[in-house]
Amino acid sequence: MFKKMFTVGLSAVVLSSAVSVVYAQRNPRGTAKFEKNGKFAMVEYGRPSLKGRDMLGQLAPGKAWRMGSDKSTTFTNTQDLSFGKVSVPTGAYSLWLKKTGDKEFTLVFNKVTGQWGTEHDVTQDTYYVPLTTTQGSEKVELFTVDFKEAGKGAELRLLWDTSILAAPFTMK
Repeated sequence: MFKKMFTVGLSAVVLSSAVSVVYAQRNPRGTAKFEKNGKFAMVEYGRPSLKGRDMLGQLAPGKAWRMGSDKSTTFTNTQDLSFGKVSVPTGAYSLWLKKTGDKEFTLVFNKVTGQWGTEHDVTQDTYYVPLTTTQGSEKVELFTVDFKEAGKGAELRLLWDTSILAAPFTMK
């Protein structure tokens, strides 16, 4: 009898938690993946809408943004990567965007994954990759992360409004 009551109670807790997570995640989630020779780099992230806002413009210099919405953005790579002079070993990281100037941004790799997007622990920041900023010709309403093949590697791109923030990399 106790085992049955425990199982029913545990099931209710699990279901309640699942409903809370679904309710808390109000924006759609997206995935971007670059694959080469059986190895990959992948980003899983929340996709907020602009809704007339200038989100990148509102970001305060020196502050980190979760690069999406809701749960923090997760970056997973199955092979060491080289972003210019910055080497990022195989692993899983949360990604953050830091504004370093008026239109300058840095991609921040953090050792902690799975946290809510407002729970950034700066002491766990590990790798910093400068991003180039260009203007696209089309407006992107939903925040988008993608990969674009480039030379011997690829470019990780963040697209929102008409801004394109990019970091080229190669797989080692």
